[in-house]
Amino acid sequence: MRCLLINPFYPLSENPSPPLGLAYLAAALEHAGVVVKILDYVIFPYTIEGFQRELDRFQPDIVGATAVTMTFDTAICLIQDAKRHCPNCLTVMGGPHVSFCAEDTLNAFPDLDMAVIGEGEETIVDISKELLHGKKKNWDTILGLAYRNAGIVVFTGKRPYADVNTLQPPARHLLALGRYRALGMPISMTTSRGCPYHCIFCVGRKMVGAKVRYRDPPSVVDEMESLSRFGFCQINVADDLFTANPRHCIAVCDEILRRNLTVRWTSFARVDTVSVEVLKRMKAAGCQAVSFGIESGNADILKIIRKGITRDQVIRAVEMCNEAELPPHGSFILGLPGETPDTLKETLAFGEHLKALGVSYGFHLLAPFPGARVREASDRLGITILSNNWADYHANRAIVETPSVTRDMLNDIVIRWEEDFNRYLGTIAERMASGDASDEEAWPLVNLERTVTMYDMMMATALENSGVWPLHMMGDTAGADTLLDDLTMRVTPFLSEKTDCRRLRSTLAYALEHNHLGYTIEGGAIRWCWTEQIHHA
Repeated sequence: MRCLLINPFYPLSENPSPPLGLAYLAAALEHAGVVVKILDYVIFPYTIEGFQRELDRFQPDIVGATAVTMTFDTAICLIQDAKRHCPNCLTVMGGPHVSFCAEDTLNAFPDLDMAVIGEGEETIVDISKELLHGKKKNWDTILGLAYRNAGIVVFTGKRPYADVNTLQPPARHLLALGRYRALGMPISMTTSRGCPYHCIFCVGRKMVGAKVRYRDPPSVVDEMESLSRFGFCQINVADDLFTANPRHCIAVCDEILRRNLTVRWTSFARVDTVSVEVLKRMKAAGCQAVSFGIESGNADILKIIRKGITRDQVIRAVEMCNEAELPPHGSFILGLPGETPDTLKETLAFGEHLKALGVSYGFHLLAPFPGARVREASDRLGITILSNNWADYHANRAIVETPSVTRDMLNDIVIRWEEDFNRYLGTIAERMASGDASDEEAWPLVNLERTVTMYDMMMATALENSGVWPLHMMGDTAGADTLLDDLTMRVTPFLSEKTDCRRLRSTLAYALEHNHLGYTIEGGAIRWCWTEQIHHA
């Protein structure tokens, strides 16, 4: 049995990290004896010809794609391309979007055979086992599944949530980790699943349950210790709420400290679930920052969205972070039910107040995702949904309005925010050009430029197309500097005409120094590649 899993494209601006959900699915399948391959079109370019070659080489029995709402259109196109080329393969989709739109999706897209509802590790294994049977498939015996029977969509029933301590460790050996590391992106892990809160804009509770299921702290830190050897800039603890249970949080931190493990990590928290003791322990164990969903500066909106926090609790949480010397980050959502021009001003003013207290913060615009109460009750909540084009659900441009707040009003705030950031980068560039910028001041712009350059190389397959040449062309004394000069010259034609060769050369040198790029010399030729290719050779 062979299963091909696909991560559909989404842009670099969304700060991608290695796909943790697919790695969990792959681990469950491998444990069941299934041969698995992961195609990651976030960091590899997609062409129909290349995809068809992958299908021909791998010959999958199952093709599965994951999707959030923003990536659904891309994911379903991949499913259609797979079905056209391999009509006998079983096509499956999972993730939060299809979990709440299964019937509409299966009715609209006949190339998709079935949808996995909710957590997928046990369901995808059961699918693979059932596929091994004869022509008669008893799909109705598999919980957590939606499929067509005689043209009618059938739901097989809710699958109980998995015991997180019995899940196989994520199969990260199937991921191109080196590419994400080269982009300067963090790597993610979880210590629990579940969210006990009722925020009306979120589907997390519906996806992973109201009861939080905690992993054993030694297992959590085993994974952290393993990830610490991969060379990533940091680990993101991606739990919906790492601090939901202070005893679990402290137990994980104490295990890190007991092992004298040096690891950089970040986490999400609620302002009403932290204490100075917890934050200090997190800081001592290597936590670099904690992120709070603040959502709004208006007390009435916080009640409408069932956030269950107050402005005073936000300020107290920030003060506790400052006491623990743990940097806080805040996130706001604009366009929530009850939003007015006055509440927008109130939120912006609250953000500036928090900034004065040492909080970095940012904005998203409300995206009424399928399955979220804010979508299901939009009329009653006074929300007008302006788009059902799923590609618009990236939360960076307005797709909702309230009775007194228009799309343009919301977009203007975010656009001004983006312009302020670009001016900040422009100031850094000017100071760098005049030689007045310190390395610390220059770092944000330098790091961003390196990330963009590396990403452009990946998506243009520049290294794959130009990174091999006969060594005799370099002469007998070719050292690393000469090799980098030549690589710069060979890569440049694959990139934008605006590419600065000196900046490209500096980026390549940095990548080589930090083991993001490497080269081998054999058979009279030099071969450059991303480091994961060397490690897997």
